Amino acid sequence: MSYVLGVDVGTTRTTAAACRLEGGRDAEIALVVPSLLQLTDAGTFSVGDVDPGGWLASGFARRIGDAVPFSLGPEVVPAEELTALLVLWVVSEVVARQGEQPRHVAVTHPAGWGPYRRGLLHAALRQVGLPEVTLVPEPLAAAENHAVLARVLPGSTLAVFSLGSHAFSASVVRRTPGRTFELLNHVDAVDHPAGADFDDVLAALVRGRLGKDAFVSAAECEAAKRAFGPAVVVAGAEVTRDEFAEELRPAVDQLVSTFVRAVGADRPEAVLMVGGAVRTPVIGDALSATVDCRVLAEAAPEHSVAKGAAVAARLVVVGPEAEPEPSDTSVLVHTREASLRFPVGEVQKPDDEEFTAPPPRPPVDVPPLELPPPRSKRVTRVLKPTGRRSGSRSD
Repeated sequence: MSYVLGVDVGTTRTTAAACRLEGGRDAEIALVVPSLLQLTDAGTFSVGDVDPGGWLASGFARRIGDAVPFSLGPEVVPAEELTALLVLWVVSEVVARQGEQPRHVAVTHPAGWGPYRRGLLHAALRQVGLPEVTLVPEPLAAAENHAVLARVLPGSTLAVFSLGSHAFSASVVRRTPGRTFELLNHVDAVDHPAGADFDDVLAALVRGRLGKDAFVSAAECEAAKRAFGPAVVVAGAEVTRDEFAEELRPAVDQLVSTFVRAVGADRPEAVLMVGGAVRTPVIGDALSATVDCRVLAEAAPEHSVAKGAAVAARLVVVGPEAEPEPSDTSVLVHTREASLRFPVGEVQKPDDEEFTAPPPRPPVDVPPLELPPPRSKRVTRVLKPTGRRSGSRSD
């Protein structure tokens, strides 16, 4: 059965969602993998492995456009090439599971990216064999995912509160008469606290009970943060929800204050919370107490953007006019209880001439750094999947 694919390359995890072209518009999660690429001694790249004998790269998707590449042993690899290799692996793995190629692929990116960064990623995707990929700003993908389940009238606005493990952003999008979304405002707050900082706060509370030298697993803290009830137990120590909320209050106040400034005088129809860190209960409570509208989140908010990218890929193939409007007006979870325009109907190919040079920067007197030339022919033959032999179908 024909399908399209949406891929969200996050700092910690990469998520892929598939959406069928026949039947309903709901997207389903097809794959979740750590956003890690490792160069092995054999000269191949693997995904998600942590082998002491190799060189590991992480956090590369957010560094697209950075002039300094990643140094992986004998290789010098730009961030966009690593990102494209990871997207290629994800697509190949989904194809191996589905038994057929997707009709179209959409990949998300931060809303603040200009044509230079988008062009770098487009060029890298073409180089690894993915020539026709639609790039979708993350808040527009979140809005498309919401519009599958709830009717959004033309002219109404949605605010997107996005909080992942290492990044926070606030956006406002508007529904257009053509049943797409356009970006009205966006703030990328790179210096704000995020989910990894919340994990550190929880670990510090646990060490306060066990002793400063006690070992506290970062993975255990992350899992506990996502599943907070009245209390959680980490490494044998109990931390109550109220204690955790009190420690997080300054960080949460900063996030909510930035979000309110990004929304401005506009009153959105709803606030969409996306990203794994919004599972932290104090986030939804603080937003609900501050904004005068519904605050909504899915049961798995870390998957919302990938699912919205799949919906966007479906719109590219079938067009928005072919999709019926949902009858429901609110189907997501209310947290009290628990100008870019996306092109649809056609695949817009990037203009290479538009991306020939990065945006101008002020002059800075810095001694030049001599780097060895990167290898330009890394394609599927050097990419092997995690947990599979090199002869598997997803090579």
